[in-house]
Amino acid sequence: MKSKSFLLGAALLFCALPRAYGVPSFARQTGLACSSCHTTIPELTPLGRLFKLNGYTMTGVKEITAPGGQAEAKLSLLSFLPLSAFFEISNTTTNQPQPGTQNGSFELPQAASLFLAGAMATHVGAFIQVTYSGQDDHFSWDNTDIRYANQGTLGGKNVAYGLTFNNNPTVEDLWNSTPAWGFPWVAPDSAPSPMAGALVDGGLAQDVAGLGAYAMWNNHLYGDVTGYRSEHLGGAQPNPGVGFGVNIQGVAPYWRVAWQQTMGNNYLEVGAFGLHVASTPNAVVGPTDDYTDTAADFQWEHTLPLKKRNDLISMHGVYIHENSDLNATFAAGGAALVPHHLNTERMDATYHIGNKYAATLGWFNTTGTTDPVLYAPSAVSGSANGNPRSDGLISQFSYWPVQNIQLALQYKNFFQFNGASANYDGAGRNASGNNALYMMVWFIF
Repeated sequence: MKSKSFLLGAALLFCALPRAYGVPSFARQTGLACSSCHTTIPELTPLGRLFKLNGYTMTGVKEITAPGGQAEAKLSLLSFLPLSAFFEISNTTTNQPQPGTQNGSFELPQAASLFLAGAMATHVGAFIQVTYSGQDDHFSWDNTDIRYANQGTLGGKNVAYGLTFNNNPTVEDLWNSTPAWGFPWVAPDSAPSPMAGALVDGGLAQDVAGLGAYAMWNNHLYGDVTGYRSEHLGGAQPNPGVGFGVNIQGVAPYWRVAWQQTMGNNYLEVGAFGLHVASTPNAVVGPTDDYTDTAADFQWEHTLPLKKRNDLISMHGVYIHENSDLNATFAAGGAALVPHHLNTERMDATYHIGNKYAATLGWFNTTGTTDPVLYAPSAVSGSANGNPRSDGLISQFSYWPVQNIQLALQYKNFFQFNGASANYDGAGRNASGNNALYMMVWFIF
């Protein structure tokens, strides 16, 4: 088994890597700058991935400890409560106002989060987030990943392994190519969004509870299997299913495999993941909607060793294919067809100038089965032709005057929105009307 001293040694090894910013309670726990584990939040450096893999338990500060024995429980407890917070101020302006509304949404705050994040016990750590939404005017449970982590050997090679309790498929992932931590890392909440999206692409976020197991062999081969059940926070327990579009029948399995490799100044991860869900919408019995999502992803990083800093180029890409049989939705009159498919493609590239500046360009594209009932006409949010296609570009510039304050400027440009570039909703709105300029200030402390 590897010790914490090994992890601290790894921390020193990776301190010279390109940096940015993370949850400050982790920085307080390790004694390292946030930039040791992050490039642009929430992008992880190699040390950040190692820290997460090992259950958020690496420490560099004094702990309250007690030795264990045959009849005595061991104690390893941080000498402080690992709390941190974030506060976000933003302004969003769309190219064309949404009917009957003021254009230019200034939000103070757009969101605020509290984090309980860090080591909880020997081999146990957590990332727990609750978030206040300015639009909803209340706190709600956000991303949660509680881990047991350990290390051993397999075939003469090191293996890191553990268990995860989490509430969002892909939130436990180590890379920034999967949906939970993928680009765009900041986004407006007042601009229109396309109708269609795969379930694994955030469709179950914070609405499920899962238990999974993961392992990394020889620091190259990674695997993860997690089973999910519907949780429906705020709903009745036991769950009657009423009012919820997805009620998982049995267990929804999520799987993940990935290979990572470092080659000089280059780092590459390639992988695949998937999810299968059988759901009875608005009930716990009856006809089911069945979804099978399969995806492939990659992450590439290239370090440019310059005289006074290490610049970094990072790229992420993901392709998600969803097949679905909407038997329940069709029977209820909510779809014109039973079989459907969706294809989602995203790619982004970021140039990090030291740890103060980052410029990102991202491309996104969603296509799928045309269904005029499932994707019905509606002003702004609907589709005149029932086609789910949406595509465009996102450009973003970020500036970090200090490691725990971010200023970002983002522009989202749609080529097509819900199936067309012109009059996509049947009410005269064009896709370009939803182009959004987003300005954001982010405090993390």
